[in-house]
Amino acid sequence: MTDGMRRTALVRQLAGTVWRVLPWRVLGAAGGLSAAIAAGTRLPGQAPGTVTGLLVLRAAALVGGLGLAFLFDDPARHTTEAVPVPRLVRAGLRLALIAPLVAAWWAAVLLLVPGAARPPAGALTLEAAAIVATAVALAAASVRLRTEPGPGAGAALTLLVLAVAALLTPHPWSLLVPPGDPGWAVAHRWWAALLAAAAAVCAACLPQPVHRLRRGARTRTPGPDVTSACGA
Repeated sequence: MTDGMRRTALVRQLAGTVWRVLPWRVLGAAGGLSAAIAAGTRLPGQAPGTVTGLLVLRAAALVGGLGLAFLFDDPARHTTEAVPVPRLVRAGLRLALIAPLVAAWWAAVLLLVPGAARPPAGALTLEAAAIVATAVALAAASVRLRTEPGPGAGAALTLLVLAVAALLTPHPWSLLVPPGDPGWAVAHRWWAALLAAAAAVCAACLPQPVHRLRRGARTRTPGPDVTSACGA
């Protein structure tokens, strides 16, 4: 068996384990709450306008981001540091497994808001992608810079603080402008820049630092069980 075939087999073996240890309770709660927020616009007697739809979708995106801030939580983190599978592969598996579900969740949230109250879907999807990417980047940075096994709480709190700061930012510089506002296009260029910056931070933070790799190599015991290598 070639090295490439071995790596492929190992990734397939790990995928099932990673799937089982994802923080499903938090992710499910965030997804369910955000969907319920969006579904509230379809209650009998409701006739929401575009402003209501905009607020609902932004709130749903924030709730989803708060849930994804816990994506890299791993109670067994300290025992998986020395396994022969790089952190980049382990974290990448988490991202690859959750990405289709996140896309389906956001599509469902958009469709739950009535068409008459739905702002431009492309622009709101960009905002949601930037919020989600920022949440994941904050969690990845916490994993990179700190040693606690559960970075999600700190990442979620930081995301919430950033959301409040965005809400309090004066209008000329605000990212939270309504459709038709003269600053709509400019604000979404900033949303795109935020998305790109968050993706860059995430990519920089996911690989394990070299000094930790060397320390792990010194402390590694023979014959580790690769199926336990599911942490972030």
